Amino acid sequence: MTMTKEITYEYNRIADRKRLDFISGSLEGKIPADGTILDVGCGNGVISRHLGQLGYNVLGIDVSDKTIQTARSLNNMDNVRFDVISAENLVAQGNTYDAVICSEVLEHLDNPSALLSVLYQSLKPNGQLIVTVPNGKGPREMLVTKPVLRIRSKNNWMWKLLQGTKKMLGYSGTTVQSAADNLDHVQFFSKSDLEKLSADNHFKIVRFGKANFVEDVFPFSILAKRISFLQKLDCKLADILPDRFTGGFFTIWIKADRPSTP
Repeated sequence: MTMTKEITYEYNRIADRKRLDFISGSLEGKIPADGTILDVGCGNGVISRHLGQLGYNVLGIDVSDKTIQTARSLNNMDNVRFDVISAENLVAQGNTYDAVICSEVLEHLDNPSALLSVLYQSLKPNGQLIVTVPNGKGPREMLVTKPVLRIRSKNNWMWKLLQGTKKMLGYSGTTVQSAADNLDHVQFFSKSDLEKLSADNHFKIVRFGKANFVEDVFPFSILAKRISFLQKLDCKLADILPDRFTGGFFTIWIKADRPSTP
């Protein structure tokens, strides 16, 4: 009798696990069981290690030496490795991949098209690019991210008060996904923005998924952080509400000249 290996999650938040399940589910049956995956902007390597558990050969890359050191220290799988290298330098080596993961990365880039043009070259003709980003017009970005960025830009008493409050409530400047020093959002994508961005870079989006609803919005975030049932409910609400109410988008991209078979 063959024993099935139990898959573990490093993420505790239901929305993060939902994102992992979207990514792994999108790969199942679409790429070889031992296929090659490039995880771009891998941060601490959570996604890379999760996919490694499923048998894929994963290379996680990031330009932050700090995050790659963390990723390596947490890794114990031979089929997963990490490197401090940019996607631009990696593509120059000529390797291509069955799938490329770009999760919670594009919102941090001044020029996301520059990266996407490189990822196009890194992806095999029948490969999949999986992109996840916050919804730039969703509850999280409109009610949390943008107001916080405006307050920080003034660097006045409100910013100091906010910093003190966050520290008191247990919020740090890093996440489970990344310990990078700068996690600012500089891009705010709507669904139509993503569709245009993909088309401009010779991709097409063949599937959209949704993250959560208001879990990340204060004060609901305080309760949801401690009560998993509220997180599950919030994720289910996002699935049935119109697109503009989701906190983030999960998407599958393929090369535009490839037949659409999501």
